[in-house]
Amino acid sequence: MHPTTLQLVGATLFAIALIHTFSTKYFERLAHRWPRHAGIWHLLGEVEVVFGFYAMLLVLAIFLLDGQAAAVAYLDSRNFTEPLFVFAIMVIAGTRPVLEFASLCVKVVARLLPLPANIAYYLVVLALVPLLGSLITEPAAMTLAALVLRDRYMGQQVSNRFKYATLGVLFVNISIGGTLTPFAAPPVLMVAAKWNWDVAYMLTVFGWKVASAVLVNAVGATLLLRRELAGLPVPTSATAAITVPAGLLAAHLLFMVGVVIFAHHPTMFMGLFLFFLGVAHAYEQYQDRLILREGLLVAFFLAGLVVLGGQQQWWLQPALLAMSADAVYYGATALTAVTDNAALTYLGSLVEGLSEEFKYALVAGAVTGGGLTIIANAPNPAGIAILRDKFTDGEVHPLGLLAAALPPTLVAMLAFRLL
Repeated sequence: MHPTTLQLVGATLFAIALIHTFSTKYFERLAHRWPRHAGIWHLLGEVEVVFGFYAMLLVLAIFLLDGQAAAVAYLDSRNFTEPLFVFAIMVIAGTRPVLEFASLCVKVVARLLPLPANIAYYLVVLALVPLLGSLITEPAAMTLAALVLRDRYMGQQVSNRFKYATLGVLFVNISIGGTLTPFAAPPVLMVAAKWNWDVAYMLTVFGWKVASAVLVNAVGATLLLRRELAGLPVPTSATAAITVPAGLLAAHLLFMVGVVIFAHHPTMFMGLFLFFLGVAHAYEQYQDRLILREGLLVAFFLAGLVVLGGQQQWWLQPALLAMSADAVYYGATALTAVTDNAALTYLGSLVEGLSEEFKYALVAGAVTGGGLTIIANAPNPAGIAILRDKFTDGEVHPLGLLAAALPPTLVAMLAFRLL
């Protein structure tokens, strides 16, 4: 490898950004120590801001090293469709009509289980919603599940063990649960068209393994936390019906479906999203606060990852190609923890002549490690943005997430390697 100066700068900034994500508490302490500039320290203490900030430094470095035209050309060469899509789907999926509909579906399924209400509801959220991500996309599933968990459980007096265990299982199940179809999980989407992976292939090769792992993880978390779940009061809203008119609910669901259908065409889905904002404003009495701030922060995070990730190919691709088909599964799982899993599979799609075994190992490894860190899977920042206020000091500690995600990750590894 003979990296250019710019590639070395990009890799260095990427490494610093990773360290920064583990050090956000330090910036919060600086805000208290230096109140005059508390605003900038609080800003740098936001996990979602980190990669966007270092992406800005990378663009500045390109400007200084190669000039304005090179900096503009580099940004123009990046594909920002995913950040825009995640922003749009987060806001729509987080509206009161969609959430009430999703909650009703979960309640109907939960009532079929011979379990106490809180336990059955929790189990269904962690098992069913991630698998629905294969239809409504992973970002939408993450948004729905995180909001439902926040309102039903995280707002109550539950332990840190409860919060982290729930978050770890949620992230892993969302990461693997979107692989029943070729269009819902970003790491699958990156390779499906080129490798001719259709719905039948995903269901037969990935589907039953994924469903087994998701169910085992959900049941494991429910058993682990059963005493806390049983001791929680059942919210009065748990038995409430949908409070919005049927026509408005149908309109919201159609907007969400439209955004999903045109997920690869930002002009189309952003046009639908802007129209949706007008409808939401016209019927404010049936809306809670739109999660625009959370969605924008997540989009900023992902856009920063897109900009920084473009300078990592020089070391990522050789690292992958140096592995055997067996080793690439574990290598991809580990590398996913320090870079977006879609970036890994995209790099793999650029290489010609890969065996089917290698392709399977690369994608399976990428989705297996998608719950280990906030940057491992595109929907993770959305979950963090929604749930972190329920954690101590409003912060999800990266090491806490890593520890909580390891057991469900091991379950996914066993499913992909042994089944």
